This record gives sequence, structure tokens and C-alpha cells, in this order.
Amino acid sequence: MKSRIKVEKKTILTMVRLYCKKNHHSSSLCIECNELVTYAFEKLDKCPFNEEKPICKNCKVHCYKPVIRKKIQKVMRFSGPRMVFYHPVLAIRHLLRK
Repeated sequence: MKSRIKVEKKTILTMVRLYCKKNHHSSSLCIECNELVTYAFEKLDKCPFNEEKPICKNCKVHCYKPVIRKKIQKVMRFSGPRMVFYHPVLAIRHLLRK
């Protein structure tokens, strides 16, 4: 079984890739989106909850800077509904964790 952190990283990367492709019309991650993924991965690596980590929306500790948090929320609002079509397994897994 994969660790929660690995699954969370895969989900974030997938959502940001989808967002970047559709909004920045880029076949690979643009600089802004790459920085967002890097920041998110760093925060996941330092998460105090480790494998007991809830989804960020339900977490009591908000470790993202407010500006970055708004960016990731924008990405998730855009990519979340589309994930069902592009990556249904990740989408269902994420919904079950809520």
C-alpha cells in the first residue's frame, strides 16, 4: 500500500498538471505551476501529521502561506471536477478521504 503522503503528492501533481495544461496551454508544467508543486511537496514532507495527515481542507494546521493557499485552492477548484474524467481512481480516492 502506498503511503498517504505519496498519494497526496501524486494527486497534487496531477491536479496542477491538468490546471496548467488547460489554463496555461503548456504541455509541461510552466514555471509558476512547477513552483507551486515544489512548495506543496516541501510542505507535505514536513507535515507534522505524517501518515495520519487529513486532507488540507480539513486540517487544523494551515501550513501554506496565504497567497500560495489561494493558488492551490484555485487549482483544486478547477481540476477537482475534471479529475473524474481524466484520473477517476485518484478522484474517487480523494473524495473518500474527505
